[in-house]
Amino acid sequence: MPKKLTASDFRVSIARIARRLRNERDPSNDLSITALGVLGVLMREGECTLGDLAAHERVQPPSMTRTVRKLEEAGFVNRRPCPEDGRSTYVALSESGRATLLADRRRRDAWLSRAFEELTPAELEVLGQASAIMDKLVETK
Repeated sequence: MPKKLTASDFRVSIARIARRLRNERDPSNDLSITALGVLGVLMREGECTLGDLAAHERVQPPSMTRTVRKLEEAGFVNRRPCPEDGRSTYVALSESGRATLLADRRRRDAWLSRAFEELTPAELEVLGQASAIMDKLVETK
């Protein structure tokens, strides 16, 4: 009989896979996980306000402002004022940011694809189901 999954066991498994994926990053890419997350949101959602980015990444607006400032200084994003609200700023992914994000994803996806080759079709099916459930967990308040 399989061992009952505990929250602690699950958290440890997630932390281990996240650590492994971080270790598969290009060593010359010194962007933080938060910064890569912002680039990912911009690629998926398109132009966003700083407030939208902060809410999406579940960080405080001043923290997001610092992250976006660093990304802008590196040429990975472009900012422009919001014409409707002078206090807001729109942020968009630059071509350099897109290329950096895609290169980072390719490298980590390559490792994960090699790892998938070691799994059985049944394990891959279970993993697909688990992935959908994990997406649901992320949205839990």
